[in-house]
Amino acid sequence: MFDYLPPDLARLLTLRVWHAMWLQRIDTKIADLQEQEAEQEQGRKNRPQEPDWIVELGNGNGRPPIEVHAGDCYAAGTRRRPVPRDEARRLLTSGVRACTHCKPDTQLRILD
Repeated sequence: MFDYLPPDLARLLTLRVWHAMWLQRIDTKIADLQEQEAEQEQGRKNRPQEPDWIVELGNGNGRPPIEVHAGDCYAAGTRRRPVPRDEARRLLTSGVRACTHCKPDTQLRILD
């Protein structure tokens, strides 16, 4: 099986060093990937739960609410804050626009 190895000691020792370096590189890569996976899993565990309702906020002084979304709505903008169910209902009944994609007014059973 090992008939193709070099016949002299110097080349065998060099080959051994090269293989040891490759094993060290492989072990380092394995350790890095295991650490990365552990950090990702820790991040998944520590991620806060999605809110049930989101209010999208406008620009300007006081940042008035402009639209109500369900918590998992893809159309919610970046200026937003989570709100409880009662506040989402209050905002919708007070005239704040409901998202046309996730339809929180239908989910909250608010009739026009």
